[in-house]
Amino acid sequence: MKYNKQLSDIISQVAQISGYLWEKGWAERNGGNISYNITEFAPELMSFEAIAPEVEIGFEVSHLKNAIFYVTGTGKRMRYVSQSPLDNGSIIRICDDCRHYETIAEYDIRPTSELPSHLAIHDYLQVRSSSYKAVMHTHPTDLIAMSHHTPFLKKDVLTHLLWSMIPETRAFCPKGLGIVPYKLPGSVELATATIEQLKNYDVVMWEKHGVLAVGENLIEAFDMIDTLSKSAQIYMDSRMMGFIPEGLSDLQMDELREAFNL
Repeated sequence: MKYNKQLSDIISQVAQISGYLWEKGWAERNGGNISYNITEFAPELMSFEAIAPEVEIGFEVSHLKNAIFYVTGTGKRMRYVSQSPLDNGSIIRICDDCRHYETIAEYDIRPTSELPSHLAIHDYLQVRSSSYKAVMHTHPTDLIAMSHHTPFLKKDVLTHLLWSMIPETRAFCPKGLGIVPYKLPGSVELATATIEQLKNYDVVMWEKHGVLAVGENLIEAFDMIDTLSKSAQIYMDSRMMGFIPEGLSDLQMDELREAFNL
């Protein structure tokens, strides 16, 4: 099926970023998932007939009526998503009751098991009239490792540590890293806790599980996680060399905040 240029560019972006996640080692087996609100980019899809029965979401997403999403499929590997996003994902539409979704294009591939979390987040973004369309969850090894250390899980401890490792982290992740204590993957409780953190952060750590980021597009979401990961690597490499990294001072970080109008 041929799509318009905007939607084709988004599908290409999904392929590109999925490849990055696999190459980084952040997407073991079928780890991680992506969703993208494509409603405004594909108005022609609004009239498409469903190709599979409606599926219950589990709760109401009242601000997503008739919204359309590309979502990676359950059990699908990112290395295969990168080769063919439409063979390893779904295009779904939220039904009129806002409690069900239906698959409307390509193949009847069941979306990721964490779809409820994704839709709850998209619903929250819609409430805030946010320009963010992309939600990405992945498993950065270094950041997950840091979440196994209880002192790092206190509010903004990890944010300030990672900010201090390299100026770009302070500049390009100005909101820092929110923390969600461990909750069952795919659960409503996880979605609710994540949304609470998204009130103040664009990137959220799921303790002992992974990281979720939101952005205007997938590249933006990926870049924030990638930058945080670089800071985590600098910290860990320093510790492996036998010293605790000094990090940027508060004065230096304040200088960055003023220089970049953060």
